[in-house]
Amino acid sequence: MSTVERTSSSLAAAGAAPAAIGPWRRFVPWQGRATRLDLALMGAILAVVALGLVLRPLKPFLLASHPVLLAFLTGDLTAIGAAAAFARIGEAPLWLVVAAGAAGMVKLDWLTWWTGRQWGLGIVRMFTTSERALRVAGRATELRPWALRVAVVLAVLPGVPTPVVYAMAGMAGMRLVTFLFLDFAGALAMTGLVAGLGYGLGQQAVDVVLLVDRYASVVSLAMIAVAMLIPVVRRLVRRRRSPAVTAGGSRGRGSGRARRAGEPGR
Repeated sequence: MSTVERTSSSLAAAGAAPAAIGPWRRFVPWQGRATRLDLALMGAILAVVALGLVLRPLKPFLLASHPVLLAFLTGDLTAIGAAAAFARIGEAPLWLVVAAGAAGMVKLDWLTWWTGRQWGLGIVRMFTTSERALRVAGRATELRPWALRVAVVLAVLPGVPTPVVYAMAGMAGMRLVTFLFLDFAGALAMTGLVAGLGYGLGQQAVDVVLLVDRYASVVSLAMIAVAMLIPVVRRLVRRRRSPAVTAGGSRGRGSGRARRAGEPGR
């Protein structure tokens, strides 16, 4: 069976999954019983998410002390711009900043490509709830090869659902070598643009980074506090809305019963 046929079969199986299985199916991209490969891929995805959460409060510290390392670890555009600004004042070679930033952006993208090849639309449903994105992803095998290649190169642009595009590349049967080459080309172009802006700003950008470093502890604690408070605030808002909705419904039912009680017998 060809790659396209295998991909089409997986898409058909994903589309044929009954909706009555339960809401937990949204968090399980595979069909049927999980294999060792399924569990390994899911474990890798969770590890990447955990790594991002661990690095988040450390970013303000690394931004001023090791911006090139931060650019490699996170692929963050802010880190790339800061590292380029330090390169302007001779703290690091610019080529290293660009290479570290591009490598940081693409170093784990192969994992998303693999999940698309393994799970088809199942992984896309985890990445997005947009019906339009699901319809486009469902036609991944029908896209012309050049269109999909352009999409992979442009996936680094802001506003583009990057994981969906990379999963589509895996679903459509794009070779891993081709995917990595196109992915790195797009990341290199974006990194070069951001690094050029940071290099042009030079000392001004470095001063801003050093100011962030001075208050790094406060920034990190504030980020952690906000991340912890957001779920609490959402629960409080839901609790305040629920009694109002219940009371409104009760008043409506009570008024209806009063009107029926006041009606003359027929």
